[in-house]
Amino acid sequence: MPTTMRIPMASLAFFMVMETLLVSVVHSVSISSGTDAYIVHMDAAAMPKVFTGTHHWHEAILASESLVEPQMASAGSRLLYSYNQVVNGFSASLSKAQLEQIRKSPGFLSAYQDKVLTIDTTHTFEFLGLNAESGMWPNSDYGEGIIIGVIDTGIWPESRSFGDDGMSDVPTRWKGECQDNPDFSASMCNRKLIGARFFNRGLLAQYPSLSDTIINSTRDYDGHGTHTSSIAAGNCVMNASYFGYASGRACGVAPRARLAAYKVFWDGIGFSSDLLAAFDQAISDGVDIISVSMSLRSASLYEDPIAIASFTAMEKGIFVSASAGNQGPMSKSVRNVAPWLLTVGATNIDRKFLATAILGNGVEVLAESLYFGNASLNSLPLHHSSDSEACNSVEVLNNIGYKVVICKCLSEAINTQLFVISNSKVAGALFLTSYPVQLLTNRYVTPAAILNPNDSSLVHDYVSSSDSPIVSLRFGKTVTGTKPAPSVASYSSRGPSPTTPMILKPDLVAPGTLVLASWPMNSSVVTVHEQPLFSEFNLMSGTSMACPHASGVAALLKATHPDWSGAAIRSAMMTTADVLDNTESPIASIIRDAQPATPLDMGSGQLSPNKAMDPGLVYDISPQDYVKFLCGLNYTKEQMQTITGKSLNNDTCSEANLDLNYPSFIATFKFSEPSHMKKFSRTLTNVGDGNATYTAKLTSLDGFKVTVIPQTLVFKEKKSKASFTLSIEVRNPKFSMGLAVSSLSWVDDRGKYKVTNPIVVMLLA
Repeated sequence: MPTTMRIPMASLAFFMVMETLLVSVVHSVSISSGTDAYIVHMDAAAMPKVFTGTHHWHEAILASESLVEPQMASAGSRLLYSYNQVVNGFSASLSKAQLEQIRKSPGFLSAYQDKVLTIDTTHTFEFLGLNAESGMWPNSDYGEGIIIGVIDTGIWPESRSFGDDGMSDVPTRWKGECQDNPDFSASMCNRKLIGARFFNRGLLAQYPSLSDTIINSTRDYDGHGTHTSSIAAGNCVMNASYFGYASGRACGVAPRARLAAYKVFWDGIGFSSDLLAAFDQAISDGVDIISVSMSLRSASLYEDPIAIASFTAMEKGIFVSASAGNQGPMSKSVRNVAPWLLTVGATNIDRKFLATAILGNGVEVLAESLYFGNASLNSLPLHHSSDSEACNSVEVLNNIGYKVVICKCLSEAINTQLFVISNSKVAGALFLTSYPVQLLTNRYVTPAAILNPNDSSLVHDYVSSSDSPIVSLRFGKTVTGTKPAPSVASYSSRGPSPTTPMILKPDLVAPGTLVLASWPMNSSVVTVHEQPLFSEFNLMSGTSMACPHASGVAALLKATHPDWSGAAIRSAMMTTADVLDNTESPIASIIRDAQPATPLDMGSGQLSPNKAMDPGLVYDISPQDYVKFLCGLNYTKEQMQTITGKSLNNDTCSEANLDLNYPSFIATFKFSEPSHMKKFSRTLTNVGDGNATYTAKLTSLDGFKVTVIPQTLVFKEKKSKASFTLSIEVRNPKFSMGLAVSSLSWVDDRGKYKVTNPIVVMLLA
C-alpha cells in the first residue's frame, strides 16, 4: 500500500506539554448541555513518538489545557471511541469552542457531527420492505419449513449465515443427505444446511486431468455459491461488513428456510450433464425451491438443460428461479426464458459507498468510492493535468509523482484508467464526470473516488485558484436511502426473448448490484499489491445476486400459501411488482441516462415481497398448458419429449396454443403481415377475500387501440375464476417502427387490490 504522507510536526515543547497533560489530568465535572458528539479524523502519521498508541494520543488531545472548560467532563469521559482501524481518529462530546480548538491541533484532518444510523448490511431485505413487525416475514414465519436447493459452486459450511440458532428440527419429509467427503464432513451440516452434494462426472469426462487437481468436495472454493445461498436463506448475522463498508445485520430473504447445496461448478467450469444430475437429485431429495444463478447462451428450449430440468421440477410442484444473464444492456440478450420458470434481472439499490475528499481550503466533498480498502491519503498534492491522455498513460503518470491525479472521463473509461493508475506511481485519483456512474464491482484497489457534477466544479475551482493544491481522502462511509433507486443495472440482460418472443422476459427485477453476503474465508475477495485480502462477507454484482432474492421470496410465499402452484407464486410476484422508484418516478433503465425502463428491461418491475403475499388475483397455468405451448412452437415429437420426458400421442397437439395464461403481454407486428391485430385470452383466479369485483384500467398506447372485454370481472367466492380478452390493433399504419409500452391493471371495487400487467408492442418493418 502507498505510505501515508506525514504533515509537519509541531515543536517538541508542545508534545512535552501534551505528555505531561496525559499523566496529570484530574478533571471530573459533568458534561455541559452545550455539547454535541463529533467524529474527528486525524493523521496517524502526525502522532508524536512519545505516545504508545493512538488511543493515548487522542486522550492527550482532549486533555489539552486549551480544551478544558469550566463545568466540563474529563478528557476520558468526553472520549467516546478511539478508532485505529476503520478511520484514524476518535469521536467525542465537544462544545463548538472545543471543536474549533481541535481543528488547530497538529494532525487534524476533518470533523463532522455524529449522525443517527440505522441497522443495515446486505440491506436488500430492508430495501425490499421485509421487517419483523408486519408483512411477509412474520406471516410466513420467515420461511420456516421450506427447503431451497441452490445449484452453484458449493457452500462454505462454517459461515455464520449457515448457523442454525433458533431453528426447529429438519422436516421429516427431507430425503437428502450431506455427503461425507474430503474437506467437508457430513457433521458440518445442521438444521439450516441440511444437504450438500457435488457433481463433476461430466466435468471429468471432458477434462480427465482435473481428477488429479480438484477436491471431490461440496466445499465452496470459489465463493459464488456461498454468496447466493446466504442471500436466499442465510440466517441473520450481526456485525457483518466488507472492511467496514455496509456494516450491520446480514439476513437472507428467507432466514428460517433450509438450504441444500448442489455443487456443479469447479474452478469456473461447469457442464450441463452435472447440472441435470444436480436437478435430478434435488427433486428426489424433496426441495421446494430451486435457485439457479447460471445460464447458457440462447438455445432452443429442447437444447437448454435448465429449461429441461425445470420443466420436471415444475410438474413436481417445485418453483425454479433463474438469473436473466449479464449481457445487458444489449437487446435480445436475456437468458433462461422458459415460461415455466421465473427469470430475474438485476437492479441497483439505495445504498452508496462514499469517500470524503478534504481540500486544502477546508472544503469537504463526498464522492462515490471506487476503493474498498482501509488506506487513507493525507494532505497530498492534487494534480490536474492539461494532458487529456494523462490518466491513460503509465509513462505520463510516472512523471507526475506521488500525487492524487484528477481524471476527466466517461464511465466506460474508468476501469481502463484505474488499471493504468494502479500500475503507476501516483497515490490515487479523483474522477470528474458530468453524469452519474454505476459501480458494479468492489475489486478496485487504487484509492480513488468519483465526484458528482456539482462537486466536480468545486474541486476544479479550487485547483484553478491554488498554486499548491492539496487533498486528503478518507474511505469507508456507507449511506442508505439514496435517490433515485432502484434503477435497472446496465449489465442486466434485456428482452425480448430470442427463442420465445411471445413470452415477455425477464419476468421481474431484484437487487443485484454490490450485494453484501457471505464468502468463504479461503477465497480472497481482492488482491492489493499482490497481497490477497480475505473477508467473511463480500460485495458482488450480477443477476446471480438478483436470482436468490426472488428464490427467497418464493420460499416465503410457499410457506404462506402452501397450496399455490409455481405459476401462482410467479404471478403474485409479477403483478405486484413496483414500477416507480423512491422518488415516485418511473424506474430508470440505466441511471446514467435516466430514461424510463421498459418491460423489456425489467419485466413487470421491482420485486415487492409484502405486496406479493396478498395479490388479490393470480394467473395460474397447468403443466398441460405448457405442453400446448410447446406444440405451438412446432417442435418435433422428439424435441417435445426431450423437455417433457413423456411420449406424445397423436392427440397431444390437437390444442396447440402459444397464448399462455401469462401475467404479461407482448405483441409483435410487421407491416408485411395482412393482419394488424393481436388478441390474448386470460383467466384470473381469485385468491383474495371472498366475493369481489374488479374493473380494468388501461394506460394509453399511442398509435394503437387496446380493448379489454369484459371491462368488469366478478368473483363470487375465493378460488373462483373469470376470463377476459385483450386486443391490440394498429390504428396508425405510419406509426414509427420501434417499441410502445402500456399496462393493464385490474382494480377491485374496495381499492384494496391492484393487479398490474405490462403490455409491450413491437412494430417491425
